[in-house]
Amino acid sequence: MGIENHIIKGCVDQKRDCQRQLYDALAGKMLFVCFRYCKNRDDAEDVMQEGFIKVFKHIGSFKFEGSFEGWVRRIMVNTAINFITIQKQKHLFDDIDTVSAQPESESADTFGQINEKDLLKLLNLLPDGYRTVFNLYAVEGYSHKEIADLLKISEGTSKSQLSKAKAQLKILLHQYFDVDLETKSNQS
Repeated sequence: MGIENHIIKGCVDQKRDCQRQLYDALAGKMLFVCFRYCKNRDDAEDVMQEGFIKVFKHIGSFKFEGSFEGWVRRIMVNTAINFITIQKQKHLFDDIDTVSAQPESESADTFGQINEKDLLKLLNLLPDGYRTVFNLYAVEGYSHKEIADLLKISEGTSKSQLSKAKAQLKILLHQYFDVDLETKSNQS
């Protein structure tokens, strides 16, 4: 069930009750989106609040084509990326234009065995550049070209960051499952 059109139209007309309904309906999902890009809850909440300000400011430009939630999600992702860019004065990305191909399916089964909360914790252990590219590519479905344009990096750098993120996540997943196995063994 999506957001009903009368709520969106009410937000266009700046009706507070409609804005509250929209916020209440999407805040949980959008906080999760923001938290994937931010390392702590306070930053994620700040990004989400700024994102909702943008949603309400530009809601009149929504054409009622496609998913409204997808439109809001894109605003949240862009707001999170802007936040990361502003927060980091140094380079987020290693500028490596060559990438070695890594098999895609090796860790697919492992990802299925981990819950979202634990996966989010592991993602937050990644460097900002790795985490950002991984989220944009693997979660949001952006292409490497779109990521490169959005982050003002080369496509090769996007591919490199994704490859490095996957490699580091694989190591973290092995550590995660080893710790769990040891914990379970000690509890027996």
